[in-house]
Amino acid sequence: MPILIAVTLMWAFSFSLIGVYLAGQVDAWFSVLIRVALATVIFLPFLKIQQIKINVALKLMLCGAFQLGIMYGFYYQSFLYLSVPEVLLFTVMTPIYITLFNDLLDRQLNTGFILSALLAVIGAITIRYEGIDEGFLTGLFIVQAANICFAVGQVSYKRTMAKEPSNLAQRTIFAWFFLGALAVVIPCYLLLGDPNKLPTTSFQWSILVYLGIVASGLGYFAWNKGATQVSVGTLAVANNLLIPAGIIVNVIFWNRDADIFRLTLGGLIILFALQVNNKFHIK
Repeated sequence: MPILIAVTLMWAFSFSLIGVYLAGQVDAWFSVLIRVALATVIFLPFLKIQQIKINVALKLMLCGAFQLGIMYGFYYQSFLYLSVPEVLLFTVMTPIYITLFNDLLDRQLNTGFILSALLAVIGAITIRYEGIDEGFLTGLFIVQAANICFAVGQVSYKRTMAKEPSNLAQRTIFAWFFLGALAVVIPCYLLLGDPNKLPTTSFQWSILVYLGIVASGLGYFAWNKGATQVSVGTLAVANNLLIPAGIIVNVIFWNRDADIFRLTLGGLIILFALQVNNKFHIK
């Protein structure tokens, strides 16, 4: 859990950097391409092709394709139908998909998973709820598709690594994850990207480099490695810790308006969800 919390804090800053300095100024698919490409370059030197079987490498590529590549494809489309607050509201369903997908693979229904995830969703909605206007149904389904991809990627990586030797150094195989994402992102940029909206300042480029190397490269590696060390219920709850963390970062560093009462109340509910999850001793 400490690893997931650390990555949550890192990503809280990352989302603020994107929202303040990149969104609407730099083409979204170009930003994603640079992030994934830099992350891939970081881990390629560690790659040991003979470390795992080809079928495991393909599974890791599928994890990256779903968790990053395909997820971003749906995520950015959702902004055509929804406002930013609505997209954020609908992303709080991710914990439910994590627990349900895991239960589906196990062919069972664990009420402890579901209860802790539902509490996390309630906490996140308490913080992020905004009014919904026209076209929200279409946007809702698109965001849920993104959430499902992100959940499938996390659970699949966790389960794939559970079958590998415990002493396997994950850094020696994680490049496969980013190669899978890159296989999706490159054609998406070529088809959907806008070459007229590239970064225009050195500061924007520096943010992209930071997001690629630190937030995407080290961040997704640490997040997925952390996911292998916790229960599925804890992983589900951790997905929504980013919401209060992101608000706190915005309030402190960018003076964004925030309802402190709802932030506090929602954060307490999410922390309670963690306690409920521990109560069930979910492995």
